[in-house]
Amino acid sequence: MSSNKRHNYKNLKIWQLGIEIANDISDVLIDFPKHERYDLSSQISRCSVSMPSNIAEGSSRTDKSFSHFLDISLGSSFELITQLIVAKHRKYIIETTFQKLELKIEEFQRMTMSFQNGLE
Repeated sequence: MSSNKRHNYKNLKIWQLGIEIANDISDVLIDFPKHERYDLSSQISRCSVSMPSNIAEGSSRTDKSFSHFLDISLGSSFELITQLIVAKHRKYIIETTFQKLELKIEEFQRMTMSFQNGLE
């Protein structure tokens, strides 16, 4: 792929999946305790929004720079799973909800890494 090519982020499956995950997370956070609103809940929300946001921002850059934004997006996805593990331990989310989100995030990670490898 030419390093001068720009990507339309809205057409990227990784961006679309990232948006889906961010929306799923938003739905889950509604049931979190109020005292977590500015702590764990806020961190989880920021991570989930960071995933597609970094893809969108990076898509306007060269492939080398885009790859860096994909790294940030992936980092946010791993951080998100960690925070969901904490939420599950605190019983803010049930096991089945956690597993559904984890599978979707892991799929995002696989797809993003594969896409990133195609840039190099």
